[in-house]
Amino acid sequence: MTPFTALDGALLVDKPPEWTSHDVVAKLRNHFRIAKVGHCGTLDPMATGLLILVLGQATKLSEKLMSSDKVYEGVMRLGESTDSHDADGEETGSMPVPLLSLSDLEEAAKSFLGDQQQVPPMVSAVKIGGVALHKLARKGIEVERPPRLIHLYSYRFTEYEEPFAYFTVACTKGTYVRVLAHDMGRKLGCGAHLTRLRRTASGKFDIADAHVLEDILKWTPTELTQNVIPFLKLKQYE
Repeated sequence: MTPFTALDGALLVDKPPEWTSHDVVAKLRNHFRIAKVGHCGTLDPMATGLLILVLGQATKLSEKLMSSDKVYEGVMRLGESTDSHDADGEETGSMPVPLLSLSDLEEAAKSFLGDQQQVPPMVSAVKIGGVALHKLARKGIEVERPPRLIHLYSYRFTEYEEPFAYFTVACTKGTYVRVLAHDMGRKLGCGAHLTRLRRTASGKFDIADAHVLEDILKWTPTELTQNVIPFLKLKQYE
């Protein structure tokens, strides 16, 4: 068995907007010249928040860590729909927003709790026949996508300033929050899309313990190792 080093472990990163999860991985790998770096759970470029990076031998744990439940905070805009179900997409329709209260939104959210079948969006990395859906979407091709079983533990609206609705959701891995926004828009009869998303927890890991990418890139190699969660400790989070 290969002995563990100080760089075999996980690093909690607060992903900035407009970076893909792959961008963060590549930046850290090249900046610190680490041979093996992976991540546990993709965040869309628009999204911010907790991104778990696994380094060295800890990449073996990525699948188990990735399967953890997630918590998100987000904002959706009612009255407008987009092809990607978020603000990065092209608008596909707009409708007047009915008179709604925070209580109305809370009541509507209750119907989403528990198990449900969710259809992945066309603008996603899901592969059908070996081809990523987003590549087909760019060509104007839409294909049938098999639904996936997801579970919402909680779904709460915390503030409403028409047309923006602020919410938190705790869910199983693989849940597309932008699809939740789209589906909520359909339920309310006015359409909606996601305008902001932040992952605040993944399993036992919390955003409060994550490091800003800009700060990480100022670290010395010693400071990096001091902030890596060691492999053996990481095993406790599986």
